[in-house]
Formats: sequence, structure tokens, C-alpha cells
Amino acid sequence: MPSIKFPLGLGLLYVPPPSERKEKVLSPVRPVENLPCYSLFEVCAATLIFTRRDLFFHDPGLTVGPASDRSQPLAGNSLTSDTLASPDHPTRQILLLMAFRFTRTLSAGMLAIIFPYYVLRYLNYGPLILGLLYTAATLATAALALFFGYLADLWGRKGTLLIAGIILPLSMLLAFASGRLPFLFAAAMLGGFSATGARASGSAGGAAQPIQIAVIADLTTLRNRTFYFSILTFTGGLFGALGMLMARLFDVRAAFLVAAAISGAGVLLILPMKLSSPRAVNSGLKSLKTIGKFSLTGAINGISQGLLMPFLIPFFLIVYHVPRPHMAVYGFFSELISSAALLIAPHIERNFGFVKGVAYTRGLGALLLLLLPLTHAFKLALFVYLVTPALRVMAVPAQQTALTAMVRDDEMGRALGMSQVARLTASSGAVAFTGYMFDVSDIALPFYAYAAVIAFSLVLYFHFFGSRPDLRPD
Repeated sequence: MPSIKFPLGLGLLYVPPPSERKEKVLSPVRPVENLPCYSLFEVCAATLIFTRRDLFFHDPGLTVGPASDRSQPLAGNSLTSDTLASPDHPTRQILLLMAFRFTRTLSAGMLAIIFPYYVLRYLNYGPLILGLLYTAATLATAALALFFGYLADLWGRKGTLLIAGIILPLSMLLAFASGRLPFLFAAAMLGGFSATGARASGSAGGAAQPIQIAVIADLTTLRNRTFYFSILTFTGGLFGALGMLMARLFDVRAAFLVAAAISGAGVLLILPMKLSSPRAVNSGLKSLKTIGKFSLTGAINGISQGLLMPFLIPFFLIVYHVPRPHMAVYGFFSELISSAALLIAPHIERNFGFVKGVAYTRGLGALLLLLLPLTHAFKLALFVYLVTPALRVMAVPAQQTALTAMVRDDEMGRALGMSQVARLTASSGAVAFTGYMFDVSDIALPFYAYAAVIAFSLVLYFHFFGSRPDLRPD
């Protein structure tokens, strides 16, 4: 492996190859041994029930159907046996959707760990190939998201969600079948094997994300929508963290089979869902101006995502040579912190609005990520890795609420799909750029570019939406 040079002030911070610094290799934190799986579920349940008891006992704002039917919210939302027995109750639909999401994020968490190790260590390809795989997956996910967005509006949510759900386990089986590049590219493109949007924006199988957001918007009101977005992403993130931890239990190839079985089981949860969703009478868009604003800001955010998010784990693999079982533990805690941070989203929306919330959280995260190329301290780098993904996604539920509130109900699927297309298409070029930079050992430049792109995106947010946008369609 070539040596790596980080620009530092007027000089250079020289990182020698492993053969020259074996005696200086940092000893990672000891992995968690025999961690009981039920502890994560206990944390999830205890945190969720303690922080927001109204989700389980009473929330008078939950409704079902399009906005025109939401003037008379349901009188209560108790999770009694009668509630869960009713096939049409909105709470039951949300619980089924959450369970479906859990299986996908569990599989995606495993994939986030095993895929880079599979490509870089098991198959012995370089970072450039990994970057190209991420790029192809990102572009394919963008195209599928747009297709599914139109299909969800013009055909219906449930059927579209079922088709999108089947694709992910099939792609994992394809990756298991062969490690040859044509098969890997096909699997990555079908399953969306990229890390440009973990937790809130899809990650593996991210083409289904716009449909899930549209379903939640159909089942809730503007007043409580951010809360349910936060709960959906928070609990899904916990299972993503569990998936990262589970990745250390299996051989990299066997892990593809396990992840495929888990995500395949989740598809069965779609069948009993009863979704009442608006269908567009034509393919025209009356909210095109608003969609354009969110798509442009999404494209700039996509560039920043592609620059670093898929390469944080490879960064530790290349620079610090962290073993896969240890990285799985670090990824678990990073995902856990990010998931818990999502519970703050309703407070961010209420106190700052989504624009200021995005500015404060992502701005701070960009400043912290600048420390990684400027220092070579493993503990500091690990701290930054643990907290910056949380800062990036903390305001996403409020951002999703703003988008769903500012477009028409029968255009929601297409608006979400177009926004995802803009974000993922823009990120694909950034992914390829960072893959090349990592391949030639110029690791610092993507970090500096990330900070500059984040600064520009925040300027656009304030220019388009102001500090407190009016959350209603034009």
C-alpha cells in the first residue's frame, strides 16, 4: 500500500505504509464480546415509550386518507387489541410499515459493513472499483426512485411498495452468487448498494424511500408528521445499528444470504397493509416550482453526501487498518447515536424551523469532519465518526415534513422521487471523484470539498425558503 500524505498547514503529515509502522499501529478498542441481542430491543422500547408515550397510548392527531379528509382527526389512538385487529386502522398501517422498514435497515446495516470489506479485502479490488460500484448503485437508485415515485402517484402506494421491496433481497442473492464484476455491478444497481443516505434517505434499497415517506404523509397530519418521521427513522436506525453489529458474526459471503432472508421476510409485511392514497388524474405537476427548489438543494446535498458518506468506513480501513469485527462495533454505536439524535427533530422544527435546523446541524458536522485530514489521532477520528452522521440526519424529518407539506397530495410521490433523483444523481459524480482520490492516496481533498459544498447548500436553503417558510402548497 502506498504512503498517504495529508496537507497540514504549510507542511505535510506523512502516514507511512503498514510495513514501516507495525510497531505504531493503534490498538482498536476491544470488541464487545457476547453482546446479548435483546439489549438493543430493550433500549429501543424503553427510549421510545419513555420519551413519547403518546405514540402508544393516545395521539388524537393521527388520521388516514388525503388532506381533504383530515379535518376530523380520530378521537384516539390506543394500541388495544381492537385497534390492532382493525385492518384499516392507520396505527396498524404505520406499525406494519415500521416492521417492513426494520427488516430493510437491518439488512442495510449488515451490508454497510460487509460490502466494502467484500470488495476491498475478499475480492482484492481497489478503492476506485468500490467507488464505481457505489456510483452505479447511486445512479440506478435515482432512476428507480423516479420510476417508483410516478408509479406510486399514478398506480398506488401498496403495489409500488411491494415491487420495490422484492428487489432488495434479489440483489443480495445476486451478489452472493458471484464475485465477478458484472454480477457485482448488477447487484449494486438493483439493490442500491451505496452509503449515500443511510438512515433517513435510504442507503441500501433506497428507491423505496420516497414511497415510505408518501405513505406516512397519507396517514398523518402536518401537526404530527415530523414526529412520526422521526420515530420511523429512529427505530429503523436502531435496527440498522443492530445489522452492523450482526455483520461481525458471519463470513462476508454468508452475510449476503442472511441479509437477503431478512429483507425477503419483510416483503410479506406489505401484503396485509390497507393504504388509502390519492391517485393523480394526470401526469402534470402544479407544484413544479417548489419541487424544483427542493431538487436543487437536494442535488447540492447529494454532492456532499457522495464526497464522504460512503467512504467513512473505507477511511478507517485504509488509514487506520481497523479490522472488520471492530469496525462493526464502531458502526453500531455510530448508528445508535444517529438514531437517538432523530428524536430531537420535532424540537428542532418547533424551535428553529427546518432551514435553521439544517444550517446548525450540518454546519457543525462539516467543521468536525475537517479535523479528520488535519490530524492523525485515532480517538479523535473515532469521535468524529460517531457524531457527524447524527448531525447530518438530525434535521431530515423536519425537512421531509416541509417537502410533503409544500406540494399537493396527489403529486407527493413524484416530488419525493424527483428530489431523490436530483440528490442521488449529483452524488454519483462525487462518489466517483472520492473513489479516485482514495485510490491515489489523496484522502484530504474530499474532506475540504465537503465543507465547501455544505456551506453553499446552506446559502441556497436560506435563499429559497427563508428562515421560516410557509408550510403549504403554492
